[in-house]
Amino acid sequence: MADTRPLPPIRPGAALGLLGGGQLGRMFTLAARNLGFRVHALDPGHDCPAGQVADVEIRAAYNDVYAAQALARGVDVVTVEFENIPAETLEAVATLRPMHPGASVLHTVQHRLREKRFLFQHGFPVTPFREINRESDLREAAEALGFPSVLKTAAFGYDGKGQRKLKEAADIAPAFAALGGQQGILEAWVPFELECSVVCARSSSGESSVWPVAENDHRNHILDTTVFPARIPAEVAQRAQTTALAIAETLGVVGMLTVEFFLKPGGELLVNELAPRPHNSGHATIDACVTSQFEQQVRAVCGLPLGDTALLRPAAMANLLGDLWPADGQPAWERLLAHRDVKLHLYGKTEARPGRKMGHLTALADTPEAALAKVLAAREALRG
Repeated sequence: MADTRPLPPIRPGAALGLLGGGQLGRMFTLAARNLGFRVHALDPGHDCPAGQVADVEIRAAYNDVYAAQALARGVDVVTVEFENIPAETLEAVATLRPMHPGASVLHTVQHRLREKRFLFQHGFPVTPFREINRESDLREAAEALGFPSVLKTAAFGYDGKGQRKLKEAADIAPAFAALGGQQGILEAWVPFELECSVVCARSSSGESSVWPVAENDHRNHILDTTVFPARIPAEVAQRAQTTALAIAETLGVVGMLTVEFFLKPGGELLVNELAPRPHNSGHATIDACVTSQFEQQVRAVCGLPLGDTALLRPAAMANLLGDLWPADGQPAWERLLAHRDVKLHLYGKTEARPGRKMGHLTALADTPEAALAKVLAAREALRG
């Protein structure tokens, strides 16, 4: 059933439970504490980003049902930092406390095939796709969808993990072998003009809110920069926002939902992926909007009125990956901070690795282009 039961509001002073302790959880925790809530976070890692700022840190695996139940007993409501929490853990938590988004929402979006089928069956525009269980399935699907196409694992994929591009028939056998026995999904290649995303929120009362469309640029399948608002026609932006809100309502989301789109030549939008949580492309909302995506998550899961999502000024965000860290220590932050109109957000991760998200930069300006130039210049200064 959809996660839409109206409940009495959970007011500041209460404790919020969080499954997941990474950077999204850290920024959620900081927003919650600003509103006067306490936060209990569960994560398998030591000294996790959210645990550093939470009131209570529980170190346990996500499949540790007893630890998750202990978390639930100590809080008033539970939310998630990411979608790939085991079903048995979600179900155990939901028997003790309200959990937003609900287990049915997470069940749908943590599996690419279930997600695509949900979208297709409800009339939302998606890329053509096929289910892959055997190599013969892949050969038939490739013949139907053509080359190039993209083979993905059906479960547990993010930041480009579990994906392979098929350029020709010779790629089929090695690509199928790379699945390692997992179920796959083949998607048609989309010739798009740009990638964009919409972050929206929905409460148990049905109240909803949406931010301006974000324009995203990826490097090696990882988000590199976001421009806010997207430089697209107003009609396309409105259509993207309307689609995102309709998906959130149809899915029965309570909390946050991010919808990633491909924008094709001519203005056609195709839904690429869903994320029932705050999103990397929404980080600029911390500095650029009246209400950030993280404060809105707190409001939504607590049944409080949603905040104003108005954009104060055009903004841009640039990710800081572990590639920027020298082998012998920390970057020279003073070079970056000399750019006085750029905001630095670090996630508290002690180990830098190539491709690992360590922080981000945000800048506001009179135009999206000027804001983007600011964050790129600041990041380049950090490189030295």
